[in-house]
Amino acid sequence: MANPTIAIVGRPNVGKSTIFNRIAGERISIVEDTPGVTRDRIYATGEWLGREFSIIDTGGIDLSDEPFMEQIKHQAEIAIEEADVIVFVASGREGVTDADELVAKILYRSNKPVILAVNKVDNPEMRNEIYEFYSLGLGDPFPISGSHGLGIGDVLDEAVKHFSTEIEEEDADTIKFSLIGRPNVGKSSLINAILGEDRVIVSEIEGTTRDAIDTRFESENGQKFLMIDTAGMRKRGKVYESTEKYSVMRAMRAIERSDIVLMVLNAEEGIREQDKKVAGYAHEAGRGIIIVVNKWDTIEKETNTMRDFEEEIREEFRYLDYAPIIFVSAVTKQRLNKLPELIELVSMNQNLRIPSALLNDVVMDAIAINPTPTDKGKRLKVFYGTQVAIKPPTFVIFVNEEELMHFSYARFLENQIRKAFTFEGTPIKIIPRRRK
Repeated sequence: MANPTIAIVGRPNVGKSTIFNRIAGERISIVEDTPGVTRDRIYATGEWLGREFSIIDTGGIDLSDEPFMEQIKHQAEIAIEEADVIVFVASGREGVTDADELVAKILYRSNKPVILAVNKVDNPEMRNEIYEFYSLGLGDPFPISGSHGLGIGDVLDEAVKHFSTEIEEEDADTIKFSLIGRPNVGKSSLINAILGEDRVIVSEIEGTTRDAIDTRFESENGQKFLMIDTAGMRKRGKVYESTEKYSVMRAMRAIERSDIVLMVLNAEEGIREQDKKVAGYAHEAGRGIIIVVNKWDTIEKETNTMRDFEEEIREEFRYLDYAPIIFVSAVTKQRLNKLPELIELVSMNQNLRIPSALLNDVVMDAIAINPTPTDKGKRLKVFYGTQVAIKPPTFVIFVNEEELMHFSYARFLENQIRKAFTFEGTPIKIIPRRRK
């Protein structure tokens, strides 16, 4: 089930990004220093009162070619389209402005829960100055201070009240996957081609993500799939469909709901920076990844054309060295019949559990090949390892000092585990933990 989404909206310079960072907290910090994994502060996850949620900073969506008031209007429309709850931020220092009134009118007609947060109320005396905000017709204004963290909890308390309590039943046997990629890489054509490959379409249901159509189908061997159609996520949004950050945001919504992500590249255009950005999100989220090179029928082939393209992908996506690559054509159906079985393979690897005895044999053999490193005269000691989770497979390695487990040695252990057990298509995580 997708997390509920809070969108932060308001005119510039009211402190939206500060509030966004406050709510996101540690979840937005850089955890892994991996080349090619670019983080964008427009979208993050947060948690309050035990409820996880997604959060969108609409102020980070670049609509700079729009006039000032039109830009604010479009960002409000994005919030309405994407959010379950909207936090409308105004400034207690400037009072109610024309731009605030414009946003309030748009939000008032949205039929979405709107929480009015009056920011920059940094001391108790200023609370008496927020009453004019009742004129916006959005209920009680919440006085907050993003810079000091005051009142944020009250806003989140109110937001959580509006989260749905319905629990979507998950079918453990169904593999959920999505196709992500830049516009015009051929996602829609691939989706249509996949569904036309003698599959049995079971049902079409309205997706949790706005305007997406989730399609359930079965392969010939009876495996159930749920395809999350990101290509269909368009409304009146052509005005902002062209903005890179907005398309990245929508890809992240799809990643959040998927078990496996098909990263679609356009063979004609090659690899772009946005491809690496979106793939980085899927990697960090621990999703299974398959790199799909579409429009392969349009490329003039020489002896090593495919090999050269694959080498370029491996160079640009170094952190995805575990992801299988498949070259397809939505037009000619080339290799499309192999996609479902490749998705099944990655799903099986995501759910693979390794017995502790086997895992420790591999770890000890690895240490024999490459002894543990020392730091300032102190040697890393590895006692034993155990698998603690799947999707992605996660291993805790018990050691004498966590700080002695350098990233490069953890990477070495990961490579040895992959040699022994494959794990093609899925990231794996290694967590060093001090033995008590």
